[in-house]
Amino acid sequence: MRVAVVAEFYPRHADPVLGVWAHRQAIAARDAGADVRVLVLYRPLPPLSALREGPRAAARAAASALAQPPRVTLDGIEVAYIPFLSPVRGRSYGGWGRWAAPSLALALRALRRDFSYDLVHAHNAVPAGEAVRRSGVARPLVVSVHGGDVFHTVPGSAAGAEAVRAALGRARLVLANSAGIEQRCRELGAPATRVVRLGSDLPAAPAEPYADPTVVTTGHVIARKRHADVLRAVALLRVRHPELRYLVIGDGPELGALRRLAAELGMSERLELAGQLPHEQALARTRRASLLAMPSADEAFGVAYVEAMAGWLPAIGARGEPGPEEIRSAGGGLEVVAGGDVPALAEAIDALLADRRQAGERARATVERSFSWQACGAATLAAYEEALRPAR
Repeated sequence: MRVAVVAEFYPRHADPVLGVWAHRQAIAARDAGADVRVLVLYRPLPPLSALREGPRAAARAAASALAQPPRVTLDGIEVAYIPFLSPVRGRSYGGWGRWAAPSLALALRALRRDFSYDLVHAHNAVPAGEAVRRSGVARPLVVSVHGGDVFHTVPGSAAGAEAVRAALGRARLVLANSAGIEQRCRELGAPATRVVRLGSDLPAAPAEPYADPTVVTTGHVIARKRHADVLRAVALLRVRHPELRYLVIGDGPELGALRRLAAELGMSERLELAGQLPHEQALARTRRASLLAMPSADEAFGVAYVEAMAGWLPAIGARGEPGPEEIRSAGGGLEVVAGGDVPALAEAIDALLADRRQAGERARATVERSFSWQACGAATLAAYEEALRPAR
């Protein structure tokens, strides 16, 4: 079976951890028996945030974007970067599939000359799925929905909602990363759906813990991840846990606000901002902590939870979010609290620090049972086989 994966979020020169979960799923599908090539929709323009920072930041971002090689091999998988131009992200994002379609159509035709793929797997309805739909490729389409389509693109604009519905309607099969996202895909017109959970590697032994108890959040430092709530919760525990520290792994627009909040709370000495790290280094640092706290909003799945739990770390997510609820339903090791409830978050941190060893064992068992990359690869291959069966 030959599969052409199309994705916007995928590791690249300027951001080697971007969409690393999509790459890991491609590896898992390859290891399960599929022959995989990847086409990355690549916008070689500096982001608007860099332009706002001034000419030097814009020049650095532009140079980094232009430094992207057109073809690379990542972990044995051939990856081609397909450039396209579009308006700035904002409200135009829902229409990016239309802008990417012409260059993607050429790339898909070129790929077929030496790799006659049986189906196309698009990560996200917009822009990848919509670009595939507009390219006119006559192969079955599988679309994975990871959350952005339903949480942001559909409510963001009428054009975005129309594009998502069109891409899902064109798909032979839609893969959702949780049951909650699957239900939303059905409501948006997906004709056939299946839950395929992403996964984690399984380290052989727990990492050497930090000298001091440490709460970690690993992910982009953006408002919906609620890093500020975690910092406030750690501050509430400073008397009960005088050595407790907070480690943030990731980069993003909320870093400055987090630094200022730490100063206001008298927590600057207890906060470590590690920045964005290579994926393996981020995993290693995460797994040395005592627990992971990420009470995010709009969390469709959350690979960070299962990667931490695989390393014997219990985790905390927000109640009612599709990802944390899905992981929690699969077994122990992840607790949920109401989003925005800082005292409840502090209580959950306190309880897990007291029960860390047992909670960590439950967390590891849950990932072994339900969230390994091997299981993800098998489920992805089964989905491909289902998509290739003759349509009824």
